[in-house]
Amino acid sequence: MRASQKQWLAKFLVGTSALSLMGMAQAAVAQEAPAEGDATGGDDIVVTGIRASLAASADIKRDAQGVVDAISAEDIGKFPDTNLAESLQRITGVSIDRNNGEGSLVTVRGFGPEFNLVTVNGRQVPTAVIGDGGSAPSSRSFDFANLASEGIAGVEVYKSGRATIESGGIGSTINIRTPRPLDNPGMHGSLSAKGVYDSSRNDGNPITPEVSGIFSTTFADDTIGIMVAGSYQRRKSSTNAANVGWRDGYLGSENNWGSLAQPGTPGSENITNRPGPTDVYQVPQNASYDLNDIDRERINGQAVLQFRPSDALTATIDYIYSRNTVETRNSNVGVWFNHGATSSAWTDGPVAGPIFYSELFSPPDPGCDAPSPAPPDNCQVGKDLSYSGALQENRAENKSLGFNLEWEAPGGVKIELDAHHSTAEVKPVNRFGSSMSLGNAVFGVANQTINFENDLPIISYGMHPGIDPLDTSLITPTGNAFRNAYFRNRINQVQLRGKYDHDGGFLDSIDFGVSYVDSKVRSAFGTIQNDDTWGGAGPASDIPDDIFSLQTLPDKFPGLAQSGMIESFYTFDFERMADLIEQNYQSCSNPATGAAQPGTCLAVFNTDRRISEKTIAPYLQVATEFELFQNPAHLVAGIRYETTDVSSSALVPVPVSSAWVGENELNVIFSGDSEFTRFKGSYDNWLPAVDFDISPMEDVKLRASYSHTITRADYANMQGGRTLDTLFRVGGGTGAVGNPGLIPYKSKNVDLSAEWYYGRDSYVSVGYFHKDVSNFISTTRVDYNSPGITTPIDGPRYQAAVAALGADATLGEIRQYIITTFPDTVTGNVINAAPGDPLVNFEITTPVNSDQTASINGWEFALQHSFWDTGFGVILNYTIVNGSATYDNTQPSTVPQFALVGLSDSANAVAYYDKNGLQARVAWNWRDEFLQGSGPNPTYIEAYWQIDASASYEFIPGITGFVEAINLTGEGRRGHLRHVNNVTFVQPGFARYAAGVRFSF
Repeated sequence: MRASQKQWLAKFLVGTSALSLMGMAQAAVAQEAPAEGDATGGDDIVVTGIRASLAASADIKRDAQGVVDAISAEDIGKFPDTNLAESLQRITGVSIDRNNGEGSLVTVRGFGPEFNLVTVNGRQVPTAVIGDGGSAPSSRSFDFANLASEGIAGVEVYKSGRATIESGGIGSTINIRTPRPLDNPGMHGSLSAKGVYDSSRNDGNPITPEVSGIFSTTFADDTIGIMVAGSYQRRKSSTNAANVGWRDGYLGSENNWGSLAQPGTPGSENITNRPGPTDVYQVPQNASYDLNDIDRERINGQAVLQFRPSDALTATIDYIYSRNTVETRNSNVGVWFNHGATSSAWTDGPVAGPIFYSELFSPPDPGCDAPSPAPPDNCQVGKDLSYSGALQENRAENKSLGFNLEWEAPGGVKIELDAHHSTAEVKPVNRFGSSMSLGNAVFGVANQTINFENDLPIISYGMHPGIDPLDTSLITPTGNAFRNAYFRNRINQVQLRGKYDHDGGFLDSIDFGVSYVDSKVRSAFGTIQNDDTWGGAGPASDIPDDIFSLQTLPDKFPGLAQSGMIESFYTFDFERMADLIEQNYQSCSNPATGAAQPGTCLAVFNTDRRISEKTIAPYLQVATEFELFQNPAHLVAGIRYETTDVSSSALVPVPVSSAWVGENELNVIFSGDSEFTRFKGSYDNWLPAVDFDISPMEDVKLRASYSHTITRADYANMQGGRTLDTLFRVGGGTGAVGNPGLIPYKSKNVDLSAEWYYGRDSYVSVGYFHKDVSNFISTTRVDYNSPGITTPIDGPRYQAAVAALGADATLGEIRQYIITTFPDTVTGNVINAAPGDPLVNFEITTPVNSDQTASINGWEFALQHSFWDTGFGVILNYTIVNGSATYDNTQPSTVPQFALVGLSDSANAVAYYDKNGLQARVAWNWRDEFLQGSGPNPTYIEAYWQIDASASYEFIPGITGFVEAINLTGEGRRGHLRHVNNVTFVQPGFARYAAGVRFSF
């Protein structure tokens, strides 16, 4: 967002706040009177719906120790938003990441999802995130998409540290509360059904169902309570995207692959405004238009049994279940660049972005049709236009069985014993794996271009004469990959908590207790890959024409499409294509890389990580209450000590050789056997927390907090085995080895807040926060030459090719010479290892705790205001976040940089009406551009805003009809690298609508 836009936004929020504040004095009085329809007789006031939720949230914030924000259910089974993450983003300082158009992961005060601990009813919960599909899952992040909002009573966001709550969140600790029947005696419940219409769907707009219900009752004089809840949701949607991959340009070597021709060398005349010698630039490596069709099915269930034989004793048994199955089918058309005969135009430096980038290609040899198993000698099939497809289908399943016993002992002592056994598991639910891709191509591209002058990169191409890219008889199968991932997290936790409430005097209460957490993680991954077929696996006649379907493109990018872009391409039936390539080429039963489980394409796990963490954490907290300058004040001081033992073992594949599979690509060949390696680590932390608040006048609170908080490293960094990346370039390979001895990130936090609660559901607040963070994780690199892994590059055959062809020979020409001249060392189009080849050098990265430190500070402004008894109200908040470590885009990728990711300003504006059975709400959410990832090259997500709306009307008591709209204006998203023209993805946005009916009692 431009500076002028930020100024406008700030003025808008301040102006709106000022208008709202004009009515505060009247509001503070008027809200004491019962609103129309609220009075139930006498002086009793019953407030329900939006205002009841806001009042409950304000009470939590006002009465909390430290800085806490909350969202409460409007009624049993009715949360403000259809998605928990979408609700959380309304809280000051909270932003969300969306996956498949839905809120999924949460960022708080600039700290991403891995830096926020999520608990349910005060218990640590396991995570189940499949990750990128191309590597073993490793995240600690909690995916809020797994939980339906209908079974949630409230969500609390603890922004300042506290000795009594679980550690693990530098950004925050987010506690999800589920309903308890004895908290709300009597019989209550609701049943709702709705249809969801998603305008994004590529193959039409089917209406999908969502049904939810909750029932709670107490009996035997309210000594026994039962609650059951369940929901079923089906959603079909699409997320279309333009994607571009990049590689660095000139890095001090004229032979750097992908660099622009140097001044005075052939090809330099085709470059307009060439980047200068010190400018940083990147060239496109590949680009595609991707159509993703998503089918999600989510099932949630809860059951609670409570028994209270006396006022002093309460026993609770609860069970929570969630299952989220997501299928994503991808179809794409794309191009790859060989960086040969290119032409381009560029913006000015010091960070130069491409305006356009083009490349010309030679025609295929006459009669060369890529017959199986390999083309004839010196047969050039030409440049390919890719028609590819992918399938991801995974199921996340969470189960939690818990027990809680509360005893109100004599003398103001309360003892609580809490225990739970919880698991989270995610795995594929088909016979192919978790993430698969199948490549097809039409050969004969004459030229291809990407134009970056518009928000959407415009990809275009031309074919050589006589070649029709829409002739299905020319579509040839190429490479394929079947990836199989598995993740399971099991947590057993026991907590013993005690509290002593002192009756009067300076001492208010003493909290004490201990927590024991035993967490075990298994993360496994395997790949079947056939890269030897990128030049064409066999004749196009192997694939029947009726497997393909013609798909148009411009209509899939409304508001973004431009003339000149690819108009149409062919999609295909994924399962049928997978069966055909297995039948014709044994792509799964006899792959070039990896191995499959018999009778399937499920890759055998060649990476299998097992991590165990056991943490014991005793704590003590003392709360005092006193008067300071004749004003009520509180001081709470606590200390939490944690000691953690880590054990990590990893099954890693054994490398034995390498193969030259493409012009610039080589593969590591593994034996099929694996071996375990084991490592151990341990650490401990003292985590103090001090909170002070004072009320200098009625309904006003001033707060100050100081605390230490931690976040543990992700599982990939802690895994205890060396892995080599399967694919590597001509210059050498890469790999990684984990470090279970990593100590957690640590933050020292200061929070200041001023709050005025001038009405039952109205307040205004301003807060300041500062965090000093240490123990960041960086990497060191060591050279590693694995015994037996050799490369043809610079070997005897390579040298013979250079001697015969000349020093100016391209890699493609050298590779073809070896294929022709040394056929006994070649399998198909793959050049195998041979005697005399040199060892491959691998750069192995190892994570370590660095001495880098960084600070984050910011301001939070919030206003929640009801306009007298009119039923109208607003919620406004604005967050400013600043960090000490920023990324310098002008430095080349060879210069290591440390930067804080996820930092951005954010804002919310909500207007609502709640009166006489009618509820309506319009919510605007905005997040400024932020750095998503650093490393050698930064990735940025551009500023994004979205408008949601909902309305409901109670036609007769207990029966309510409602409508909802998500992303009402269809806002899209965009990401880029160093320059805005280095776009990484562009996604158009689409609205989602729902309508339904709700019965409550």
